[in-house]
Amino acid sequence: MNLEDRCIFDTNAVVSTAIFSRSVPAQAFFYVLEFGAVLFSPDTLQELNDVLARKKFDKYVDLDDRKRFLAAVVEIGVMVETTETIRICRDPRDDKFLELAVSGTATCIVSGDQDLLVLHPFRGIPILTPTQFLAAIAPDSA
Repeated sequence: MNLEDRCIFDTNAVVSTAIFSRSVPAQAFFYVLEFGAVLFSPDTLQELNDVLARKKFDKYVDLDDRKRFLAAVVEIGVMVETTETIRICRDPRDDKFLELAVSGTATCIVSGDQDLLVLHPFRGIPILTPTQFLAAIAPDSA
């Protein structure tokens, strides 16, 4: 992994970052924000917005804090319009991450979702768990 990294984090990884700022997904996410670029598409951002608004997360982080987190992500992340329709994932709701990866020339997808992980690599793009991603950026500490 290097400074030109253009990474995609699935919704669960970003929600984990918003709620548990010291989690493994958060470590990976903040690394990419500092040293690379986190890519979003209108579809992935809409899903993130919808999930972050769920009441079940109120016990962890106030809704206003989650909204501020989302606003910061929008400000810092790189918005990509998808240019290709992909229908390959066994969970069709996850195809949007593959579309974003191809359209945004991503260098990595970070996900804990088995429906995405089984496709590793997808068109040469690694699909890694947050733990695998951290090991890839700091192999000596793994």
